[in-house]
Amino acid sequence: MPLEIAPHAGFCMGVRRAVEAAERIADEGTPACTLGELIHNPQVVESLRSRGVPPIASPSEAQGRKVLIRSHGVGPQTLAALEAAGCEVVDLTCPFVSRLHRIAREASEQGRTVIVVGEARHPEVQGTVGWITGEAAVVATEEEAAALPPIESATVCAQTTFPPSRWDGIVAVLRAKIPDLDERCTICPATEERQREACELATRSDAMIVIGGRHSANTRKLYESCLALCPRTILAERAAEIPPAFANIHSDRIGITAGASTPDGSLKEVVTTMTDNENMVQATNEEAANNDFMAQIEETFVRYRKGQTVTGKVIEEREDEIIVNIGGKSDGLIKRSDLSDKDVKVGDEIEVEVVNVNDGEGNVVLSQRNIVDRKAWAALMAKYEAGEYVEGVGKEAVKGGLIADVGGVRAFVPASQLAPRYVDKIGDFVGKDMKLKIIEVDDKKKRIVASRKAAILEESAAKKEEAWSRLEEGIVIHGIVRRLTSFGAFVDVGGVDGLVHITDLSWGHIKDPSDVVKPNQEIDVKVLSLDRERERIQLGYKQLQPKPWDNAAEKYPEGAIVEGKAVRIVTFGAFVELEPGLDGLVHISQCAPTKIAKVEDAVNVGDIVRAKVLSVDTERKRISLSIRQALEDEAMDDEQLDVPAEAEEAVEAVEEAVEPAAEAVEDVAEAAEEAAPEA
Repeated sequence: MPLEIAPHAGFCMGVRRAVEAAERIADEGTPACTLGELIHNPQVVESLRSRGVPPIASPSEAQGRKVLIRSHGVGPQTLAALEAAGCEVVDLTCPFVSRLHRIAREASEQGRTVIVVGEARHPEVQGTVGWITGEAAVVATEEEAAALPPIESATVCAQTTFPPSRWDGIVAVLRAKIPDLDERCTICPATEERQREACELATRSDAMIVIGGRHSANTRKLYESCLALCPRTILAERAAEIPPAFANIHSDRIGITAGASTPDGSLKEVVTTMTDNENMVQATNEEAANNDFMAQIEETFVRYRKGQTVTGKVIEEREDEIIVNIGGKSDGLIKRSDLSDKDVKVGDEIEVEVVNVNDGEGNVVLSQRNIVDRKAWAALMAKYEAGEYVEGVGKEAVKGGLIADVGGVRAFVPASQLAPRYVDKIGDFVGKDMKLKIIEVDDKKKRIVASRKAAILEESAAKKEEAWSRLEEGIVIHGIVRRLTSFGAFVDVGGVDGLVHITDLSWGHIKDPSDVVKPNQEIDVKVLSLDRERERIQLGYKQLQPKPWDNAAEKYPEGAIVEGKAVRIVTFGAFVELEPGLDGLVHISQCAPTKIAKVEDAVNVGDIVRAKVLSVDTERKRISLSIRQALEDEAMDDEQLDVPAEAEEAVEAVEEAVEPAAEAVEDVAEAAEEAAPEA
C-alpha cells in the first residue's frame, strides 16, 4: 500500500511551544490551569487535565493559580482581569499571533478601521479584536466584505490559520471598496505551507486521512480543502475512527496529513495502524506462527518522513560521519558538517531531523544542525515579537552595511543603523560583539535586518528616564566629569549630564574650569535646580567645599605675617589673594614704607607679597593687610632698633586717624566695582 505523509503534518511551532511549556509546568507540580483549552485536541487537553493542568472558562475560576495563555492569545482586558485576580500569567501566545495583535493595535491607534479576516467566533479573532481601540470589523467571506459600510481608511489583517486562497479573494473585494487600504497578510507561513502540501497530496491520492480535533478550525479547513480534491477524504481524531474498509490496502495510494494542533502521537498512531493492517494481510501463516512475529511487525511500521524530528543513539563514529540508531530498519547517517555538537560520542542520545528517507543505499540521512537552526530562528522570532534585543557579532563589512551573526542566523545591519552618528569605517565593527534590535524579517530566506543604533538609543532613553526618576533638588550625587567648556563643566550623573557653571566650581574667581576639575574626574555635586521639560540640570561643586570666610579669623589672626599673590590693582590699593575665594586689601597707604603716588609704584598684579594682617571682619568679608608694617616689623627684627615710645605713639595715632577714611574709600570703591558689569 503506497502511504504518503505530508511533510509538515502535525504540530506547528507555536502549538508545540505551548504544549511543551505546559508539560514542563505540569511536571513541576505547581497549581496551574489553561484559560480555555490549550489547543483544539481533546487528547492533549485530557492529558494535561490528568496531570493537574485543567482548562478554565474565565479568569474568575483561576483562584490564584498559574494561568497559561494558549497560543491563540487573549485581549488586554483578559490579561488585566487575571492580574487583578492575583494570578501569575504564562503567556504562550504564538509569536505570529502576537504580531497580528501588534499590527491591529498600532493601526487602531493611528485612527484606522481594522478589518480582521477570519472566523468571528474563533478565540484568536476574539483576542485580536480585544486589542483594537477604535472601529473594527470581522469578515470571513467575500460577501461579508462587500457588505461592509463605506470606509475611507483601513488596515486589513488575517487570522493566522485562515486559508490563503480565501484571503486573496476577500482582499480583492476590499481593495476595490476602500480608497486607503493597508494590506497586512498575517497568515502563518506554516499554515500556508500545510495547506499547499495537503492539496498537492490530495490530487495524487486515492484516499486522504486528515488527523486532528473536530473543533480545530485549522484541521477543518485542511479537511475541506482535501475533500474538494479527493472525494474519499475522512477526518479522524484518532486511529480507532478510521473505518476498516476505508481503503484498499493493496492498491490505493493513501495520503495522510494533520492539523497544527495534532500531536505527534496521534499521527504516529494512525500511520502505525495503517501500516500494521498492510503487514497483517501480507503476513504468511508461517510468519504468524513465529513467536517473533509481533516484534517484526513493530519493526516494519517505524517509518520516517522528511523534516521529521527523532531521537536516536550514536552507535558508530567514522572520520566524516556518525551512525545513529533511530529505531527503524535502517540506521541514520549524519555528516560531521551537519553536527552542531562536535563532541558527540558512541552511546550519546541526540535529537536529529530527517533530511532524506533513503540515500540510495537504504540509509536515512539526518541533520542535527537543521534542528538547532530552526530552534534558533524560532527563538529570534519570539524575541522579535516581544521587542527584545539580540546579541550579535560583526562578521563582514559589505556595501551599505555590516553582516552580523545572530545566534547562527545571518543579519544585515545597514550603515545608517550601526550607531547614532555617522560611521566612517564599517570594518571597525568586524569581530565586535554588539546588542541589536531586529527591525525586519525575511522568513523564507531566514534572514533579518537589525539595528545597533535603535538598541543604543532605546537603552540610552531608558537610562535617562531612570536617572531623572532618581534626581531631586538639594540632593548630593556622585558623577564623572565628561567635558569642559569656557562656561563650566558637564558632569554625568548616571545617564544624564548636568552643568556645573564656572561660578559654581569655586568660591574664588577662576578663569578656566580646568583650574578646578579635569575630564574623567569623579566628583560629588549638589543638584541646584531641575528643568525636566528642557532637560537641564544645574549642579554645584563649590557648595560641597568649605567656605573660605568661615574660618578666616582663625587662619589669619591679626598681627600675623602672611604671603599672597596680588590679583587686582585699584586706585586705593591692591587686593592680595591669600587662597581661592579669600582676598585681603593692602591700602595704598600701606603698600610701601614711604608715601607713593600710585599703587603700581610699589605693587603690580602677579607679585608675591608679604603683608601683616591688620584686621579680619568675617561678617563684611574683609581683611586689611599692610606691606609697610610687615617690612617694618622684619626690619626691626633684623636691626634690633630702639624706637622712642613717643615716636611709636605718634605713628599709631596717625594710623588710627587714617584707617576710618581708608575703610570708607574701600567701601565706596568696592560697591562701585560690584555694581559695574564684569568685563
